[in-house]
Amino acid sequence: MKLILVIGIVLLLGFWAVQVSGRGKPPQAGEPAPEFSLADMDGRMHRLADYRGRWLLLYFYPRADTPGCTRQACALRDDWAEFSRLGVPVLGVSLDAPVTLKAFAAKYRLPFPLLSDLSGRAAQGYGSLRDFGVLRLAKRNSFLIAPDGRVAKAYLGVDPERHARDVLADLGRLSLEQAGGRANMK
Repeated sequence: MKLILVIGIVLLLGFWAVQVSGRGKPPQAGEPAPEFSLADMDGRMHRLADYRGRWLLLYFYPRADTPGCTRQACALRDDWAEFSRLGVPVLGVSLDAPVTLKAFAAKYRLPFPLLSDLSGRAAQGYGSLRDFGVLRLAKRNSFLIAPDGRVAKAYLGVDPERHARDVLADLGRLSLEQAGGRANMK
């Protein structure tokens, strides 16, 4: 009986911690993308400003080398040629240490940088931090950021296997809309 009570209290505290950490809301389409400055698995710094003037896919994932995160990263890897053809960089972000990210990227031959957000600040800024007190993870959310630095589309709770295809389809549609808007302005 005592064990059930303890488990109940732990679950309640975990739920409360998630609610408290969830105060940061994910930016929505049209809003400025929150700034970030994070090191990748090789120690190189990446900032939002570095990608100004081009599309960017910024994706958050819970943990390197777990089943869902591996499926998502490998699907993005498998569609890398199309992202490259479109000139769209892909950045993966988790709360993992750089050494863990380096091993994950090498194991699955990931062609894009994985960024380490040990503090969780970037994930929180994007409304993508789960904080269970002793365990903190990024939520599986992604943000397609337009060349002007605004969020073009927020993908919340993405399907790891469909994610790359969904983003590529949206990129095609959004690029056409953007080109159409420029044509109408002439």
